[in-house]
Amino acid sequence: MSRKIIIVGGVAGGASTAARLRRLSEDDQIIMFERGEHVSFSNCSLPYFLGGHISSSEKLVLMSPQKFLKQYNIIAKTQSEVIAINRDRKTITVMDLISGNSYEENYDKLILAPGAKPIVPPIAGIDLVNVFTVRNVTDIERLHRALHDKSQNIAVIGGGFIGVEVAENLRESGYNVSLIEAMPQILRTFDYDMVQILHKEMHDHGINLIVNDKVTHFEQDTVVLASGNKVAADIVVMAIGVAPETSLAASAGLNLGTTGAIAIDDVCQTNDKDIYAIGDAVEVDAKLFAGKFKLALAWPAQVQGRGVADHINGKEFANPSYIGSSCIQVFNMNAASTGLTEGFIQATKMNINYECVVINPNDKVSLMPTNNTMYFKLIFDKENGKVLGAQAIGKGNVDKRIDVIATAIKFGATIRDLVELELCYAPPFGTAKDVVNMAGYVASNLLDGSFTQVTPDKLRSLVEGGAYILDIRETPELEKGRIVGSHHIPLSELRQRYHEIPREQPVYVHCRSGQRSYNAVMALQNLGYTNVKNVAGGFLSISFNEYFNDLTQNRTPIVTAYNFN
Repeated sequence: MSRKIIIVGGVAGGASTAARLRRLSEDDQIIMFERGEHVSFSNCSLPYFLGGHISSSEKLVLMSPQKFLKQYNIIAKTQSEVIAINRDRKTITVMDLISGNSYEENYDKLILAPGAKPIVPPIAGIDLVNVFTVRNVTDIERLHRALHDKSQNIAVIGGGFIGVEVAENLRESGYNVSLIEAMPQILRTFDYDMVQILHKEMHDHGINLIVNDKVTHFEQDTVVLASGNKVAADIVVMAIGVAPETSLAASAGLNLGTTGAIAIDDVCQTNDKDIYAIGDAVEVDAKLFAGKFKLALAWPAQVQGRGVADHINGKEFANPSYIGSSCIQVFNMNAASTGLTEGFIQATKMNINYECVVINPNDKVSLMPTNNTMYFKLIFDKENGKVLGAQAIGKGNVDKRIDVIATAIKFGATIRDLVELELCYAPPFGTAKDVVNMAGYVASNLLDGSFTQVTPDKLRSLVEGGAYILDIRETPELEKGRIVGSHHIPLSELRQRYHEIPREQPVYVHCRSGQRSYNAVMALQNLGYTNVKNVAGGFLSISFNEYFNDLTQNRTPIVTAYNFN
């Protein structure tokens, strides 16, 4: 029997639901309403049009209403806003945004995929600046048209994914760009220590990166910050974040969850069994902690859209719990993360006894010209060894490594499993013991108590407190910088000179990346030292951890020079 299925929202979730519905049934009437001018566009690709990576805005649009009708027999109506759901008579009220007329459309099943809207707070003086948001193709075309002079000053407010990508692409196009973030860091899917690599990358490419400073108000073409500093801005791009589009659902009496997003059950049904909701507008179950959260990413929307279509057609579907996996390119650095971060664990006061692994191995065999250092952080549960999360930053394939970790988390793997993973190897692609394997080895050693460590973010307080820090790099390496007040015994001389190292106080050992210093720690322990700690990540991580804050806070460096190679 033919059914009438209406979808509100025609981007990732809505379009994928419509296509799956048609694949499962030729009988149903499927109508998709989108209040914008386009359906099925590449939302995540919008910033790259600004940087010239995508030559025309037309290429951002993947499907048209005409193609939907011709290829799938799906009616897609753009510039048509659903303004009400009339649950008692199973209809929706639609406003034609071109004519201004409204009408009702009945449904058998209704799927809400309205997405999320940019947050634009009512900051004082907002009418004194030229404000833009980045939500759809129309937005990005409007912003692109406003870019006319390469000397223009552009302020991007908000250091999330959209803000960083917009700032990067505008800078690549030659504009003077300031990125302003009220929190102490950008991209909170990364820990504070890891994100310093990306802070440096943005600064080095000419972006005026301002963190830990909130916008208080605007003056004429000017952003005024809480610090009193002022940022010239011919254009202001608001990228503070997004909020789920819930007004339609709430007005219809559909339940909202604890996060403020639409509440759904395990098959994405709302409290009305004929109404489903998916994508950025809903809250989802967390796999790694008890509770709900919002996850404005394309993959969950696609999974939910397919699942809803299956459920409507009598197929099994269970909306999974989510980890949260994402990646981003920041100029020459690639960055990816999955699962829990240390910052999230601490901020939410999660009752987890966790440990972190910080390593900086080669991402390929060192003989290969495309080899680069990969900065990798793994978080695991000390009680059971379960993998909780990971972050990777580097010029190589960080997404591959984080995808492995995401898979491991999905199937409840432990750090012992990471050691045993059989991963592809050839010198142009990786190393015989991949980055993931190495993280597993280090984590296993920590869990077994083979050695102890200190993370690089603790070094400043150790230096200021007069701790005994032992540098075991070879003498020529000292020219690249050293820790102020540190003691130097090369690893090649350690067994002959270890008696110079005090036994009555803690000894913190470092090298360039943390690997040789681990060997030194093990040797010293075998020689009777009982309070020796490895500096995880070595001088590379220390340099990254200190550089941007030293530069922007005018504080005294704890290193004589920074080394990033």
